Amino acid sequence: MILADIKRYLQERGQATLADIAIHFDSNPDAVRGMLEIWIRKGKVRMRPVTSSCGDSCHQCDSSTTEIYQWMEAESHFRNIPITPVGCDKV
Repeated sequence: MILADIKRYLQERGQATLADIAIHFDSNPDAVRGMLEIWIRKGKVRMRPVTSSCGDSCHQCDSSTTEIYQWMEAESHFRNIPITPVGCDKV
């Protein structure tokens, strides 16, 4: 996994959770978070707040990996689309 891979992944999706990115790259969430911090410092990625309902109803999400990262140059139709973390039953 390199920075360009994360860039491409987020550009294609617009946004993704930390857990989704870590699973996609078969990597440790802390390692992914470190790579994302580089993009955040460059102003290309932002961490979006988790919706208020996430974690309140099913309690299955790991709050440490339920971080939503958004590529800032993504098309506007990707912006602020609610996403459900992998493994979450809430739809």
